[in-house]
Amino acid sequence: MSSDLLLQMGQRLIERRKQLRLTQEEIANKADLTIQVVSNSELGKTAIRPENMLKLCEALEISTDYLLTGQIVDKDVFILEQKVRTFTPRQFQFLEDFVRQFIDLCEEGEV
Repeated sequence: MSSDLLLQMGQRLIERRKQLRLTQEEIANKADLTIQVVSNSELGKTAIRPENMLKLCEALEISTDYLLTGQIVDKDVFILEQKVRTFTPRQFQFLEDFVRQFIDLCEEGEV
């Protein structure tokens, strides 16, 4: 893998981990990996072994496609959909209102 790709993947790992408000240690525990593997992956120091990539993606609730390319694919939408299906009707309505407002802001160029 090229060093640019490793750095981009590392950046996606960092952004997602921070989005989930987790530490490297928490991700390492959740993925059954060492902190060193998580750190090296985030820094783009070494290529991620396929089995470790799968563990990281599962722990971070992202697809391998997203990690490798930054593109959102059907699996990423499915992961989000599974979370939304657990919502109460009130929570779903709140999310729907939030999404509608977010889309409006995007169309106005504010996001």
